[in-house]
Amino acid sequence: MAARAKDALSAYNAKRDFKKTPEPPGKVAVRTGDRFIVQKHAATRLHYDFRLEIDGVLKSWAVTRGPSCNPDDKRLAVRTEDHPMSYASFEGSIPKGEYGGGTVMLWDDGSWEPLHDPREGLESGKLHFRLKGKRMKGEWLLVRLKPDKPGGRENWLLRKVEDKFASSDTDLTADNVTSIKTGRSMADIAEGVKPKRATKAAPPPKFRDVQLATLADVPPAGSQWVHEVKYDGYRCLLVKSGDKVAAYTRKGNDWTEEFGSIARAAAAIDAQSAAIDGEVVALDDKGMPSFSKLQNALKDGGELKFFAFDLLELDGTDLTHLPLLDRKARLQPLIADVGDPLLYSDHIAGDGEQVLQTLCKFGGEGIVSKRGDGKYIGKRSTSWLKVKCVKRQEFVIGGWSKSDKGRGFASLLLGTYEGGKLKYAGRVGTGFDAKTIADIAKRMKPLTVDKPAFDKLTADARRGAQWIKPQLVAEVAFGEITPDGLVRHGSFIGLRADKPAKEIGLDKAVTVDGELNRSGVHISSPDKVMFPELGATKRELVDYYEAVAEAMLPHVAGRPLSLVRCPQGRGKECFFQKHDSGIFPAGVRQVRIDETKGKAQPYVYIDNVQGLIACLQMGTLEFHIWGSRIDHLERPDRLVIDLDPDEGLGFDAVREAAKEVKKRLADHGLDCWPLLTGGKGLHLVAPLAPKHDWEAVKAFAKNFAEEMAGAHPDRFTSKMSKAGRAGRIFIDWLRNQRGATAIAPFSTRARLNAPIAVPVSWRELAKVEGSSFTIADVKAALRHARHAVLASKQEIPS
Repeated sequence: MAARAKDALSAYNAKRDFKKTPEPPGKVAVRTGDRFIVQKHAATRLHYDFRLEIDGVLKSWAVTRGPSCNPDDKRLAVRTEDHPMSYASFEGSIPKGEYGGGTVMLWDDGSWEPLHDPREGLESGKLHFRLKGKRMKGEWLLVRLKPDKPGGRENWLLRKVEDKFASSDTDLTADNVTSIKTGRSMADIAEGVKPKRATKAAPPPKFRDVQLATLADVPPAGSQWVHEVKYDGYRCLLVKSGDKVAAYTRKGNDWTEEFGSIARAAAAIDAQSAAIDGEVVALDDKGMPSFSKLQNALKDGGELKFFAFDLLELDGTDLTHLPLLDRKARLQPLIADVGDPLLYSDHIAGDGEQVLQTLCKFGGEGIVSKRGDGKYIGKRSTSWLKVKCVKRQEFVIGGWSKSDKGRGFASLLLGTYEGGKLKYAGRVGTGFDAKTIADIAKRMKPLTVDKPAFDKLTADARRGAQWIKPQLVAEVAFGEITPDGLVRHGSFIGLRADKPAKEIGLDKAVTVDGELNRSGVHISSPDKVMFPELGATKRELVDYYEAVAEAMLPHVAGRPLSLVRCPQGRGKECFFQKHDSGIFPAGVRQVRIDETKGKAQPYVYIDNVQGLIACLQMGTLEFHIWGSRIDHLERPDRLVIDLDPDEGLGFDAVREAAKEVKKRLADHGLDCWPLLTGGKGLHLVAPLAPKHDWEAVKAFAKNFAEEMAGAHPDRFTSKMSKAGRAGRIFIDWLRNQRGATAIAPFSTRARLNAPIAVPVSWRELAKVEGSSFTIADVKAALRHARHAVLASKQEIPS
């Protein structure tokens, strides 16, 4: 490979006089990896030099108009000579008259993943790859064009592949005009403006509170989230000032001596001052962080590693207000220049579920998902979410039970603090070897006391127990916490010295930052994450429903409801509820309705915003309404034609179907309006005068569906069976029978990214999709409220 790289760089070296140009000479790279860079180059003509690392050199193309994330744009990319790996960090001005004379900016940097053999791709003229840069992301193609003449220049086309990073609304080059390395503009670089770095020793950074992650059950979805490894170690803030480095635990304790090898290595960081957040770990034989290995390494002087994942301060400049990805872009070269034992904690954008599954498969602890655009907050927040492969957390050791096998103890008695009192949390009796038992027994002996520190204990917990002062903290893996707060299937992981016992509470799946009272309803756990892919909390849902209440209530108030409740948020267990079992807060009312078996049941309904918010308090994510109101229960006042397309049909087919249904309803004397359901289908709602009973309305709906299917059998079906729906739209007429429900206007859906049901005009229908609106689009949704006609004198024909 070295010989190939040397030959490949001969053209590069021949074109340049290195006595005149600041560009680096072409030398064979020691390393080979997966780096890609883009350099904005104002030469004779402005272009962007796109470079991929292959076989120790940078294969290069000059992209005349710069990359575009619109798949419809095909950008000319002229193949140029290979460049050395050292060119990847070059930024500056090439003197006029020299080859490529002009200003060069480091515009993007990252890693790339070929989706086939890249050498074969270069030979055949097609490269398909995935980029993980600061600006260019996702899948891309480079395709070689046929040459105009033999021996002519090698022209390729660079094009974005359709994926979640593709966009026709984003202009990559217009939106990103500064260097990712120095933050300078092209004019700054041309004028020789120095990067903003202190010329004298900056004041030493001080310890600051670190950001903590909220426990979540599932990873958030969406490209705005990036996912990192959750390291099984000790949190550490490295603070550098000149040649001195201090290492602090998450609580600000100085552990520079304990983490001596890390602190000494960090002294070589190329900065006068810096504050770097990360985790100290020890790796097992498989290269995975191991807490037990870390315990041994700290006792025996074993090898430690530091995974750096955030940069809070650099040369006296506070960076916490910058987006996470900007902070990491500044952090990566600092760590790379030092190397082992300082390691950069890389990330993956999107695909959180897949990242978690892969990591768990290899025995990892879990992942930490972070908002890529998030600021650094020195407290626990929902912009950082942690998802674990196995349930585990810290417990206070309050005592131990005797062993009948001659060991130091049989099990440890565990507890957590709640309201200042130590609550008993069960036992752990596995996960120990003889050496660990002896060490823990030795530590517990001087802490022995006569009375337990636990607040309350059962007789079983007291039996054979020996009590100690609650000072030791154990990390324990477990199957679950029982309803009465006890650990089941616990296994000891190790002792922790970095977390004070008094601060150990039960780590619940949601962190509650206070309580909330809104619209006369007490909201518990307002910061519980209800839509994990967005990090959207119960508080944010309350904000949304209060904003749309005035538009939504005329459709919902006074109607029996079926609620989709997801108490733990979307992605966890959800269920329908229509009967009031007495659990709802004030504001949710009940009406007794005779069911088909002749027995009356209490159904829920609401009539004001308090009722709406009370349903949210109980984890409601969807509101489904009857076609009648409780004051004329047996006389429906709305007809719903539900257009449900087969899987292979897009929304264009639904729009065309809606036009046909509208025309056909008009022939029967009925006007209707479209309701986007937040899914792939569409509801057409015809308001009715409440004069006909359920059987009459149901019969009309069925006859209408059959009429449509008969007139257009290739497009519509009135049959529910899946076999008869291939390539067609099912006209669901069953929503018009007694007891059936339909999604309410402005209701959220318990689906990915929190879509909402929105009424639209017929003109607007041509521009939207079924799930075009989400809870983030409150103002846009409310603009369409007037299209949802409520009262009407129209009747179904006899």
